[in-house]
Amino acid sequence: MLVSRFFRVYTQWGWPTPVMLCPIEENELGFPVWHPRKNPRDRSHHMPIITPAYPCMNSSYNVSTSTLRVMMEQFQYGNQICGEIELNKNCWRALFEQYKFFESYKNFLQVDVVAADVDDLRSWKGWVESRIRQLTLMIERDTYGKLQCHPYYFEFVDTSRHCAHCAFFMGLQRKQGEVVQEGQQYDIRGSVEEFRHSVNMYMFWKPGMGIYVSHVRRRQIPCYVFPDGYKRSRPSRPTSHENHELCNEHEVSQAVTVERIRKRKNEDRVGAMQNALLKKQSTSPPEDSLGADGLSVDTVSDGQELRNVESSHLLNSGLDELDRTESPEPASNSSVITSDGGSSEDNGCVSLGGGVEMIDNGRFEDTSYGNSSVKLVKNRTESKKEVLHELQEQLQVLAFNSIPNIRILCFFIFL
Repeated sequence: MLVSRFFRVYTQWGWPTPVMLCPIEENELGFPVWHPRKNPRDRSHHMPIITPAYPCMNSSYNVSTSTLRVMMEQFQYGNQICGEIELNKNCWRALFEQYKFFESYKNFLQVDVVAADVDDLRSWKGWVESRIRQLTLMIERDTYGKLQCHPYYFEFVDTSRHCAHCAFFMGLQRKQGEVVQEGQQYDIRGSVEEFRHSVNMYMFWKPGMGIYVSHVRRRQIPCYVFPDGYKRSRPSRPTSHENHELCNEHEVSQAVTVERIRKRKNEDRVGAMQNALLKKQSTSPPEDSLGADGLSVDTVSDGQELRNVESSHLLNSGLDELDRTESPEPASNSSVITSDGGSSEDNGCVSLGGGVEMIDNGRFEDTSYGNSSVKLVKNRTESKKEVLHELQEQLQVLAFNSIPNIRILCFFIFL
């Protein structure tokens, strides 16, 4: 691709090596040609591009250190865009975007040119524009190359003025890599005064012709400079790498948002179930509902209420029978209290309804006490082995579909 090759070659070009289409010809006509060995003046040229026809001349003699820096930056930018185009990461439109001059610098020199009428302004601004190159060289000379200038080629007109007017702008910037001292400033008043003096030597000067040079900052740029007549903040164009990072950040943020929504829904569902259970418990009668054998049955969740009630009823009946075979103490329906006065969970126990408590050693003891009358029950004649056999048959039917307390009891019973 020819355009990509152009930017690639001139990005790597070693200036001030001259660019020539053919060797320099020296004719006997006596016209001066570009020859740095013979003409010491030609040695100061920064970007020699030699014309092929006789007499050979440097077509870019007016390039200074500052303007060469600007062109090298644009060569590198064009080479980068062409590389992205070859990789299908960008389009040709990006290569021809307008250069954002007023967003590239923070300090400017504003050169206002005025005249009595439009005809005088035409000749007067042409002379001033040809001298701006001298102003750039003067500033570089007086600041020892530490302050670089970028004159803008375009002229701006302030239509609010009553006289003919146009303005030129020049961007100011410290040399890259220069060590900046705190509070360091550059005094270019002498350079500006010398420039004004050279401009006022115009041979065709007329009354009404004037020139004013002032230093302005970016926030002080007049509104007539911008196309729409007012300052509008325009975000910088992101590169392909920045676009890739933005896409990744968007995907990550979207995944995080989905995860947060999922967690919030789960928390709301759990909260609703807890509220429903608390409401149901608050509206239930104070006495526990009794089964067929007169034993209390625990309240369970909505989804497994009927099945869990049946299994709990069966298990409590069997445990009551087993407890009566081992201990003659009567059972009561009061709350469970541990031996040290603490809760059953603090002592490694799991409490069940009906005043039955499971200890770590596998024995079932009734630790509930009450002041009410003790209800006597009949002792059954069946042996302990028969009771265990009956419980095992019933628990095999229920499997592990009941509440977690029954699963724990099944484990100890099978032991």
